[in-house]
Amino acid sequence: MATYGKGTATVSAKDVEPTWYLVDAKDQVLGRLATRVASVLRGKHRPEFTPSLYLGDRVIVINAAHVMLTGSKLQNMTYFSHSGYPGGAKFRSVEKIMRTDPSRVVEHAVRGMLPKGTLGYKLLSKLRVYAGPEHPHLAQNPQPLP
Repeated sequence: MATYGKGTATVSAKDVEPTWYLVDAKDQVLGRLATRVASVLRGKHRPEFTPSLYLGDRVIVINAAHVMLTGSKLQNMTYFSHSGYPGGAKFRSVEKIMRTDPSRVVEHAVRGMLPKGTLGYKLLSKLRVYAGPEHPHLAQNPQPLP
């Protein structure tokens, strides 16, 4: 930790030891879950939060297949992507994506709440999402997210 001026302390990313958190997405609303996860990935829960640095923790989300969507979002909400070629627009409903790969829905929601650019990509790489209750990160001793 370096100090500048009269007691102003700045933190470097190498000074912070990341913590692994485990989140159970079963019966949780997707948007509320994604905001909490994005906040922890960003490091906003830490007293030494710096907007331009990666000071966040790592998050494991399990049971992504059982996440809830309120209202009629499951049937009406669509994801848009474009290949870059004429006529390359693709629209996919959340219902179809939940059937094929439910972890993508949670990753997409969290990605939208992180900063765009290099920092956001780095933060997103610290997120692990699994459709079922098992995960291969027992050695990291994840703690439940408070």
